[in-house]
Amino acid sequence: MQVTREDLNPCTIKLTVVCEPEEVKTGFEIAFRKLTKKVRLPGFRPGKAPKGMLEQFVDSQDLKDAASEEIVLKLYPKAVEHESLDVDRTTMPQLTINEIDKGESKCEFTAKVPLPPKVELGDYNALPVSRPSADVTEEEIDFQIAELRKRGGTREAVTDRGVEEGDMAVLNLKPEGVEGDGRNFMTIAGQTFPQLDGAIMGMHVEEIKNILVTFPENFQEKDWAGKTYEVQVTLNSLSGVRLPELDDQFAQSLNTENVDELRIRLREAIGSAKQQMIKQMVHEKLVDELMTRSQVAVSDNMWENLATRRLNELAQEQAGNGKTLEAYAKENGMTVEQFAHAWRDKAKLEVERALLIQAVFSGEKMTVNEADLREELIILAKELSVNPAELLEDMSKNNTIEELHFRALSRKVGDFLLASADVTLAS
Repeated sequence: MQVTREDLNPCTIKLTVVCEPEEVKTGFEIAFRKLTKKVRLPGFRPGKAPKGMLEQFVDSQDLKDAASEEIVLKLYPKAVEHESLDVDRTTMPQLTINEIDKGESKCEFTAKVPLPPKVELGDYNALPVSRPSADVTEEEIDFQIAELRKRGGTREAVTDRGVEEGDMAVLNLKPEGVEGDGRNFMTIAGQTFPQLDGAIMGMHVEEIKNILVTFPENFQEKDWAGKTYEVQVTLNSLSGVRLPELDDQFAQSLNTENVDELRIRLREAIGSAKQQMIKQMVHEKLVDELMTRSQVAVSDNMWENLATRRLNELAQEQAGNGKTLEAYAKENGMTVEQFAHAWRDKAKLEVERALLIQAVFSGEKMTVNEADLREELIILAKELSVNPAELLEDMSKNNTIEELHFRALSRKVGDFLLASADVTLAS
């Protein structure tokens, strides 16, 4: 075995391993025996038939794959030992077969070996940070009241005005040259696509107009998607939301005595929410400032594995919505390569920040107890608008309880940094 070493960074070592012919032969022999162990031929015990007879039952690619695994499992630890590497056992190495040939008894593989992360904490006392005001404005209260009125609104037919944003419209679209009477669509004005949204604004029921339209690539009617047509648009029906009056009766429907009490309650709720958001933002700013004062090195394996997992999860999520990752990236103005690169950068930063937070937590000998975890569970459940018990059951089922622990840990570190921070009010 010949080993060539390349130091990619302080925590990532690349080893290129060229195997000896005997090591390759042994790997293929072991793989062959395992693959044929359950092959049954008349007159022979399982796996005991002549090799020439058994070979016809083994796929060549399966044999290569199995031999590669045998060779790497045996020689990777030896290569690591040969270079006296202190491997990070919590992170998987990245192993790549460059060449494997049974006939010539050749095998070469590379191993991207993760070493433990290195964190040199900077001074985290009196970190400077600015925070916005948590004062609640009248405009913020008015906005929340408007949202509450929308929720309590009732939808009714509109006949005395044209289309406005947010109205529900039933449209008939008939492209020129396409046979039939057109196709009907129910849509929310302002939520279709720019050309159609712009055309229907102000239209009245039974009004007809012709427009030139290029349908989006993801349009629901696949035979129209991406094509340009002269389209006849007919507004068949229109309905809008009638808002309840802002009076004491409306306030009482929200369990308050009158409008004045409703505004007081909203001021308290908005203030509490702003305090939480500002606190979280300040925590992040403090960690960012500490990052500039510290030195953090991690193996490529650690953040690349995270990026790959996140991208796979996102791809599965989009597939569930009938969309490819390429289409999703395009909607966000990127190629899938650019999208993946952005996620890799994000994953690297997430890992570095997590290690920095963990270093402060350990250095200050902090602990997370059951009460901390319960509090964090309630906060997370509120953020996701789910029942805490259901969330806990779901996290246990998906083995993500550790995420809850890290959130609690992070909150403690953030509070600790904030307690000694040099805080100024943003202008």
